[in-house]
Amino acid sequence: MVTGAIIALVWANWYPSSYERLTGTLRFPVNDIAMAFFFGLAMKEIIEATAPGGALHTFRRAALPVVAAVGGMAGPAGLYLALAIAIGRADVLRGWAIPCATDIAFSYMVIRLIVRPTHPAVPFLLLLAIADDALGLVLLAALYPAAPLRLLPLVGLIALACAIAWLLRVRGVRSFWPYVLGGGSVAWTGFFMGGLHPALALVPVLPFVPHAAHDAGLFVESDDRTHDPLTDFEYWWSTPVEFVLFFFALTNAGVAVQQTGVVTWIVLLSLLVGKPLGISVATWLAEQVGLKRPEGLAWGELLVLGITAGIGFTVSLFFATAAFSAGATQDEAKLGAMLSVSAALVALAAARALRVGRWN
Repeated sequence: MVTGAIIALVWANWYPSSYERLTGTLRFPVNDIAMAFFFGLAMKEIIEATAPGGALHTFRRAALPVVAAVGGMAGPAGLYLALAIAIGRADVLRGWAIPCATDIAFSYMVIRLIVRPTHPAVPFLLLLAIADDALGLVLLAALYPAAPLRLLPLVGLIALACAIAWLLRVRGVRSFWPYVLGGGSVAWTGFFMGGLHPALALVPVLPFVPHAAHDAGLFVESDDRTHDPLTDFEYWWSTPVEFVLFFFALTNAGVAVQQTGVVTWIVLLSLLVGKPLGISVATWLAEQVGLKRPEGLAWGELLVLGITAGIGFTVSLFFATAAFSAGATQDEAKLGAMLSVSAALVALAAARALRVGRWN
């Protein structure tokens, strides 16, 4: 994805006319069809994390990361709104959800550069990011309809898609393909005709795909692998989705560098400041009512974790394309989402200053 973003930036600034022709062709198949498999993988992680035996299954295990995730969304959203109102830009308030996202892959890689794999900051960040993904899917569906809502095709076709997936499960179908091609296609049509973003098509279908009670997860190093259909879906699509993300970045990240503007800095500040602040405050409040941080997760480490979670990149970029129509405001917001990768440098500097992880 980083490669796609770099190519897009260079291409859009050197040969803008040819870049616009390319993106005009790719935007629909990439954003509305191919990205369904990216959100499908995110949904897969949510399903298994919340299943019996999963990392988020009981209230006791899930409560603090979920509360931290809510704080990590409320903090940047509140800061975004405050900054936009303070400078009199009511026209950009619609983008408040853009800095709510956490890029699970980038944030995981950065935290692993800072702490050892067995450190409690790693699973805490992953659980927080999974909860963030779940809430983000709700926000995307609720806040950014792709067209005027049409409830009859939306509800009717999604209900039909779920019925198809349920029937496949009842009949013991052990391949994920009928679920994806059958139920997924009907759901995609329902989202598209109903006015919601069709990239969410697999979200209501995948819970019906047979799955194990728990899986190590896409980003957890393990030699064990179950062979249930949902895990097969993950392993089959994990590599193709990397190419999907390359084309997603190539299609959406090409903005003129001179398009840096006030929305860029609002998005970036909301991620870099609002994320760690929201996560830290929410965790502190949760502890006041009896929840406990994992043993070995100190406040300095939590702060570094919160800064790392400020990398919004993938989902923030997607939200920017959904929140604003093509133009200067969308380009400014995209640049802010892409520049959030600078949170990695801030996290490394904070870890060194606070003597966290490898600097301890």
